[in-house]
Amino acid sequence: MTLLAAGLILFVVVHSLRIFADDWRAQMVARLGPMAWKGLISVTSLVGIIMMSMGYAAARAAPIVLWQSPMWLSHLVSLLTLAAFILFVAAYIPKNKIKSRLGHPMVISVKIWAFGHLLANGSLADLVLFGGLLAWAVMSFRAARQRDRREGLVRPAGGMGSTLAAVGVGGAIWAWFAFYGHAWLIGVQPFSRG
Repeated sequence: MTLLAAGLILFVVVHSLRIFADDWRAQMVARLGPMAWKGLISVTSLVGIIMMSMGYAAARAAPIVLWQSPMWLSHLVSLLTLAAFILFVAAYIPKNKIKSRLGHPMVISVKIWAFGHLLANGSLADLVLFGGLLAWAVMSFRAARQRDRREGLVRPAGGMGSTLAAVGVGGAIWAWFAFYGHAWLIGVQPFSRG
């Protein structure tokens, strides 16, 4: 559990610099340059993800169960993750209506994904991992929206073609992950329960 918590803290701290230390972050970007800064953040994030993954896997080997979710809930979570995958992809496809309307679809996707996994999984490790990421995503989204208002950001209207591409690509990745990738990477088949 210590490795999971340490990885989560590292990941959240790195991704919270715009929330709590935006001026310092700007100074570091100016000092190192944008590409070096992005590289440093990427490597640090990857270390955090590896630590979280290893810690979570170890905690799952001897779980401390806090609550038991009904089996049917896993199917609802699958629908929530479909929305999360579409939103995640929409963050990267330019000029789509989803990004234009929501502003920060990636952070919303993390909120939905983490919330769904909290509903379906009731161990202490799940509470730490998904609860921690959900709390971060809520704070991050709030800070990003405040920053947008402060800067007077207006996003251009998105087009239907890019929006359909986000939905199609996100849906296809979700289907692969739901039926193959989740079991391969995580060791759990989402549709095997109930």
